[in-house]
Amino acid sequence: MVLRPHSLMTIPAETARVAKAAHRKPSLCMQIRDTLGPVFTDEDFAPLFSHRGQPATSPARLALVLILQYAEGLTDRQAAEQVRARLDWKYALALELTDPGFDFSVLSEFRDRLITGAAEQRLLTALLTQLREHNLLTPGGDARTDSTHILSAARTLNRLENLIETLRHALEALTTAEPDWLRSWVPDEWFDRYGPRPDAYRLPKTETKRRALATQTGADGQQLWDMITTTPEKAYLAQLPALQTLRQVWVQQFYRDRHGKIRPRDPKDQGTPPATLRLDTPHDPQARTSVKGDLLWRGYRAHLSETCDPDTPHVITHVATTPAPVPDLGMTTTIHQDLTEAALLPRTHLLDTGYVDGQTLLTSRRRGVDLVGPLRPDTSWQAQAGKGFDITGFALDFDQNTATCPQGKASSSWISHARPTGYTEIHIRFPARDCRACLVRTDCTRSKTRGRQVMARPRAEHELVTAARAEQATPQWRRRYHARAGVEGTISQAVRAFGLRRTRYIGLAKTHLQLVLTAIAINLVRIDAWLREVPHGKTRITRFQALRTAA
Repeated sequence: MVLRPHSLMTIPAETARVAKAAHRKPSLCMQIRDTLGPVFTDEDFAPLFSHRGQPATSPARLALVLILQYAEGLTDRQAAEQVRARLDWKYALALELTDPGFDFSVLSEFRDRLITGAAEQRLLTALLTQLREHNLLTPGGDARTDSTHILSAARTLNRLENLIETLRHALEALTTAEPDWLRSWVPDEWFDRYGPRPDAYRLPKTETKRRALATQTGADGQQLWDMITTTPEKAYLAQLPALQTLRQVWVQQFYRDRHGKIRPRDPKDQGTPPATLRLDTPHDPQARTSVKGDLLWRGYRAHLSETCDPDTPHVITHVATTPAPVPDLGMTTTIHQDLTEAALLPRTHLLDTGYVDGQTLLTSRRRGVDLVGPLRPDTSWQAQAGKGFDITGFALDFDQNTATCPQGKASSSWISHARPTGYTEIHIRFPARDCRACLVRTDCTRSKTRGRQVMARPRAEHELVTAARAEQATPQWRRRYHARAGVEGTISQAVRAFGLRRTRYIGLAKTHLQLVLTAIAINLVRIDAWLREVPHGKTRITRFQALRTAA
């Protein structure tokens, strides 16, 4: 499709007259239009279109429709109907009253175009640019970040259901691609075995029968793969996504025994892949399983960062989407890099424990960001005992690469190890002869033959961690950190009012687009509330809880 830019700067006079007459108090979309203007321009999306083809619907209008769709929780059909019938939407989109709108399928096509062109970030960037121009967003202030789980749109399957469904999914794809060839050789029992969708209540109940069914499924899947790969004229079928998924699941879940038979792997076997690689459903191959505390989910993880200065609107400035098992700690530097590129790096960044360690404190300090978040406590038994024999009780000389224990004995070795993750650890050992003769040995080490061993970080990290742990024990730090709790309200708003908990789409890219659109919709709602002078929300407490402060 070819883009012929339209100007959204001028609202048709009749549309403006009728819309304002019908809305004595401007609706959200009219308020945003009057304050920020059209927000997007067609030129923002020009790289997504070719130079020939039929004319495309204005991408600037489609982008705004997508955001209003998420702001009001509408389906594609409902959003397209609002464009045709709603006066305030026509006002925001600068459409004539007689404009018939467009078919709802255009919205899906435009989302695909955004994802193909990796342009979803353009939507958030364009809005943030408008907010900065209208002094509704000030870089360099305070910000806060937190993550939440996103459930996959695909049905949750157990291990046996996943195996059967993966094979059934592959057979469905082959039925579409080569129905005659498939029917010519497929065993009759497969139609009963893999025709219906697997449900837990239909599967065997005993472990022996379930394992036998898993073994049979593995053999059938291998037979299907062998039929494709040994038939030269059908070898191209192996490249179908459903067949590639089948191959990957079979490698992860089965092995060949010494007799050449396909056997299911034991879940405790070393060959079983970790959660970051394991495919748990053929319908959303990028969804992964993760555990956080008592919560187990299959899908993705969302990271939302927002400004939190008291005298400005609280605006979401960054959205990141990752597979579920990716830890929060790995995202701190990524968030800072993206905010630096957007010229929105905060002066103070409030985070929870999962985002903070010595290395992130150091890299953030070098970027000019004051990272405020509780560090994980020292979990060693010496620290728990509280008798002064944890790492803080040792004098570390980073210039001479030596350490002195609380009893004045010097270390015998100091070795630095660079980990594949990028961390550097310093392993310090003390002479066994000194430790064996020490009167407080039982308070320092439990080894009966070796001397005390201490693990430390490089000097800069060690000093930052020591200072940060001391500071976070003060009342001043706790009062400062109290502002981080507000981001939990943002996540609650996103989940309860905007349906963030479960993705509407399949795949990481589409899920990220949904999160970006949700963040922009939240921003518009908050800007509208700010312009109406609605105060920031406060943490709600029950009347019973309020009795304590009233006393």
